[in-house]
Order: sequence, then C-alpha cells, then structure tokens
Amino acid sequence: MEKTNAKPGDLVEIHLTRIIYEGNLLESPDSEKGIVLLKLGTGYNMGFNKKDILKIKVLKKFVEKDNSFEIKSSSEKPNVAMIITGGTIASKYDSRTGGVHPLTNPENLFKFYPELFEKVNITRVEVPFMKFSEEMNYKDWQKIAICCEKLLNDSNIKGVIITHGTDFLHYTSSALSFFLRNLNKPVVLTYSQRSIDRASSDANLNLQCSALAGISDIAEVMIVGHANSDDDFCYAMPGTKVRKLHTSRRDAFKVVNGNPFAKIYPDRIEMNSEYKLRDNSKKVKVDKKFEEKVALVKFYPGQGPEILDYYLKNKFKGIVIEMSGLGHVSVDWIKKIKELSDKGMIICGVSQCINGRVDSMVYSTGRKLLEAGVIYLEDMLAETAFVKLGWVLGHDEWNKDRKIVHEKMLHNFSGELTKRLIE
Repeated sequence: MEKTNAKPGDLVEIHLTRIIYEGNLLESPDSEKGIVLLKLGTGYNMGFNKKDILKIKVLKKFVEKDNSFEIKSSSEKPNVAMIITGGTIASKYDSRTGGVHPLTNPENLFKFYPELFEKVNITRVEVPFMKFSEEMNYKDWQKIAICCEKLLNDSNIKGVIITHGTDFLHYTSSALSFFLRNLNKPVVLTYSQRSIDRASSDANLNLQCSALAGISDIAEVMIVGHANSDDDFCYAMPGTKVRKLHTSRRDAFKVVNGNPFAKIYPDRIEMNSEYKLRDNSKKVKVDKKFEEKVALVKFYPGQGPEILDYYLKNKFKGIVIEMSGLGHVSVDWIKKIKELSDKGMIICGVSQCINGRVDSMVYSTGRKLLEAGVIYLEDMLAETAFVKLGWVLGHDEWNKDRKIVHEKMLHNFSGELTKRLIE
C-alpha cells in the first residue's frame, strides 16, 4: 500500500485492485492493526486487509466542529425544563471510532434542534448523570424523580422533558409514574433510536412533539416518540403501559393493552384517550421508596423450580414471574412457590404474552397457584410489575402485612391496570 497521510475521521477513498470504496476512516482496535476500517455512506462499517489496499486517497480532512450555541428565549413562549440523562439522543457519532459518544454539555444537543426553540423556552436544564439506560438502576430513577419534583413545583415551568436511552426507558417511565405523587404537569420522556447527527435520526420530531406535550394539559408521565417509521407524527404513550417492541425501528415503542393519550404533530395535538388534567394548584411529592431485593423471572419449558432457591437464599422480598399466557408454570413449581410464600416472599404472576391478561380461574393449575400465594396482576406489563413491586415493598407500613401488599399491587395507582382491554 502506498503511504498515506489519512487520519481517523477523514473522508477517504480506499483503492483495491478492481473497486474503490468511499467513506470515513475509522480507528482500528489494537488487536486488529492489520485491518483498515471504513464507515460507508450507508452507515455500515467495512474492514479491509492492509495488504489488499493499493492506496488510500484523502478527499476531505476531518475538522472538529465548533460546539458553541446560544440558547435564545422569548417572553411570548411557554417555559419548560429539560432533564438530560444520556442515551443515543444525547450522543454524537464519532467519525474516528464509528460509534457514538455522549455529548459533553446541553448546548451540543440543542444546536442540532433549533426547531425546539420555536415552540418553547428551555429555561432550566438538569443533568443528574449521563448513562446508557442499561447502566441505570433504581437509584438513578430516584435522582430523576427528585429533579422532577423541584422543576414541576416551579410556577414558571409548564412541564418537564426528559431525554433518555431507549432500551430500558419503559422501566424509568414506570418508576416515575409511581414515584411522582400528586402530579400536576406533564412529564415527557423521549428518545432517539439513531444518533442526533444522522440524517435519519428520529430525535428532531421526537423533541418537537415532546415540546408540545410538555406544554399540554396532559398531567401524566408519558413517553413521546415516533408513531410510525415516517416523520409524520408521534404518540404520547402512558408511562406504565408502554414497551419497546423493536430493536431499531424509529417507532420502537407501542402502547400495550391501552391507547396513546394523543397524536402529536409538529404543529398540533389530537387527543386520543382519557388523561389527568393539568392542575397548577397541586404540589408534587416524591415517594421514592424502593426495595431493591425484587426480581423478574421468566419461566420457560423444562425450567426447574430450584432457581427460586437462589432468591430465597439471598433474602429477596419479592419476585414477579412471567408465566404462560393465562398465568401458568409447570406443576413442580407450585410446591416451591408455596414454600417461598409461606416464608414471607411475595410472588406475583404476569403473562409472557404481549396483549391480554392473566386469569387464575380458567384451569386448575392457575387455581392451585392462587392457593399457593401468587398475586395475579391482571394485564400489568412485566417491567411495570417489577418496578411496582419494588416500590410497594419499599414502604414499611405496607410490607408488614401480606394483605396490604396484595391490595396495593392490585390498586391502580398510575394507569398500570386496564379495566377493559382494547382488542
């Protein structure tokens, strides 16, 4: 290969014997120094053996862009606050590595979306941490809730927008739905599946729609994101009834066993279902109690009940079991479940199915599990059930009495249970 002055990030041509590839040169891992990596215009990465390359021609040198951005406000626009927590929506493509890395300050996020400031003033910005959602736990949910309380009780702020990673976003939306009591204004969680500097990024529409949701009368915790794969409109989805159902599509999140609160276009909102109304006279109170010794277990065919001994040995207080459609496990689990229940552990049952509800009374197995102490959680989503169980058991005044725990798990605090399912 001819000598080259190409550096990671440069736009280059890689010349092989019969074909030329164009893209951004990437850094090669230490373990693959004999490989040259290129990010093609399609977004895919391609590797080449150095010995197969005739030459690398530099088309354009990489130049770090100026990240300065001035946030402008207007007295004619409503004020909202933003909480930035990380994830793809707060990350930028790194032309040197081919991956994404977190943005270093809010201005780096805002400069990509001037349209956001056409609708609202972002008067307060909180950055409690910068994490991908798989790194979060209940302590992070508590930090976000504390930020929300402060912002929501500020009379100058109409609503709160939270940017977040996608993969475990619905856990956070569930947690905030329980932690934020006496909610008075919109709490809007939003995301992007594709980094903000990609032409196909979904962040722009999601943020514009989130701004409208944040100044609406929907006093709920909601996730706002693409309703389809086009850039037409978003859905505002209940925080306890939503799940990520696709790994990469822009409309990854769907409401399960319910309806979105609203359709949101860049210039208007079309209400779709019932919701709690904004009430500025209320004061939000954070109830962030949480028992970390809870687990979510998925039952599969042939699985022995010994797995439950692990949770007993490690003094877990409660388990949510993803059971079969109507709420069954194999017969050999029933004795073990009763043993754990008799020793004080709370066992809840939900369905592995996406839609529908569990029902213990259809088959004898369900009735036996009910007698063994399982609390059947109707149509509650598994992730929501896990979060709710930790929240309920975090209250000492509730967890000392199984009857109270049973009652609280089946009490509809934040729309997590649906009386009448949408077919």
